[in-house]
Amino acid sequence: MSYTLKWHPQAFKILKKLPKPIIKRVLDKFDEIGNDPFRYLEHYEGSELYKIRIGGYRALAEVIIKDKLILIKVFDKRGRVYKR
Repeated sequence: MSYTLKWHPQAFKILKKLPKPIIKRVLDKFDEIGNDPFRYLEHYEGSELYKIRIGGYRALAEVIIKDKLILIKVFDKRGRVYKR
C-alpha cells in the first residue's frame, strides 16, 4: 500500500539548499512515510493538511487517499513552517 510523494516546487527548493546528510535523512523519512503514511502523519489543526516532523524540520502535506498521493506543500525549519 505505497503512496506516491510529490513536492511543491517551493518546498523542494528549500530542501535542495540543505546539507547533503540532512537531505538524505529527510528523503529516507519520506520513503518510510510513503510505505505507511498514517504512522507518521499528524493532523494539523484547523486545516486539511497533515504535519510531519523530521528533526528540526517540518513539512505540511495533503493526503489524497483515492489516488494514493502525498503532496508536500510546505517544508522548512520548525520555527518558519507554521508561519506560511
